[in-house]
Amino acid sequence: MANIFANSFFTEMLLPFLLIFVVVFAILQKSKILGESKAQIDAMVALVVGLLLIGVPGPREIIVGIMPWMAVGIAVILVFMILYGFVAGDLSSAPEWMKVTFGILAGLFTLAVVLYISGLGKILLEWFSLSGSGDIWMNVLMIALVFGAMAFAIWGGKKKENSD
Repeated sequence: MANIFANSFFTEMLLPFLLIFVVVFAILQKSKILGESKAQIDAMVALVVGLLLIGVPGPREIIVGIMPWMAVGIAVILVFMILYGFVAGDLSSAPEWMKVTFGILAGLFTLAVVLYISGLGKILLEWFSLSGSGDIWMNVLMIALVFGAMAFAIWGGKKKENSD
């Protein structure tokens, strides 16, 4: 039996258009880049951006590929927050480390999904695994670790206040 949700027009045209239209419109409304009380202009700009997305197959395919992964990521975060809420109670006063950790994990997850969906992950993997390049990458890693340790030593320590 045919289902409207399985139709390619719905999944590859309508949903990506609506997503981009709503997100661009919300950003324009919230930031007021185009001015105060300019909802019509914001809607026109969002419409054009959404239609451009639908007209160009490459970005549309990336958006269509990313959305299921984003839904999975949001579901995992929701389950964690529900379980954390059962244990810790109020989530509005979540510690700063948790916000930073979730931000970093969300960024890494998004980067990994974009690399996977766009095919750039395979290109980067082939580039890093060239024969004979192991020594170069080991040197780069060691230099990065040294600079990271220096940065931590300089800026990471807590500053003592003078109590004179």
